Amino acid sequence: MVRKFGACYESYLSRSLSLWKPLVCCTETLCYGLTCTEVFPFAWQLEVKVVTTERAKHFYNAQEIPVTLYGDEEEWQLWKGRSDPVLHIELRRWADLMVVAPLDANTLGKVANGICDNLLTCVIRAWDLSKPLLFCPAMNTAMWEHPITAHQVEQLKGFGYTEIPCVVKKLVCGDEGRGAMAEVWTIVERVKRILEERDVPRQS
Repeated sequence: MVRKFGACYESYLSRSLSLWKPLVCCTETLCYGLTCTEVFPFAWQLEVKVVTTERAKHFYNAQEIPVTLYGDEEEWQLWKGRSDPVLHIELRRWADLMVVAPLDANTLGKVANGICDNLLTCVIRAWDLSKPLLFCPAMNTAMWEHPITAHQVEQLKGFGYTEIPCVVKKLVCGDEGRGAMAEVWTIVERVKRILEERDVPRQS
């Protein structure tokens, strides 16, 4: 069961983090819808932008999400010629913090190996390592337990990224096991703690 936030907690969160510009990146996994419905309501008080993979679009209705959404199409539409803005570079400049939630097995493998074949992975590849990047793995237990997964997670941590570990619960496929994305309230609390520790004013 996802923990619901009360009005007092939401008010506190918006006051304490309102100077920050988080970039939320979502990959093509079934818990994406949960991320949208539980985290994005806070976007009314925060300046949030969201990057999704093309396949992630299957799991949400853009009209129901109160934030600016970017995908591969926007990357190409923005750029027309030399000296025009390049979206993945503009996003990495704009954001104070990135949260990849959920991070599926496919994108985990891409990031660990330096592949940047869509907007989301290009932003990560260009990310300013002086800024926090948090990732929240989510995949089937069989995929999570494959030896390469632990190796790839350690690679990301070696880059300076922060893991918010997956948890044990009943998965979408019906199996019970480790691989579910961390509870949304856990992610929000972790982001809040990191931003409070850094306490950096809004970028110009």
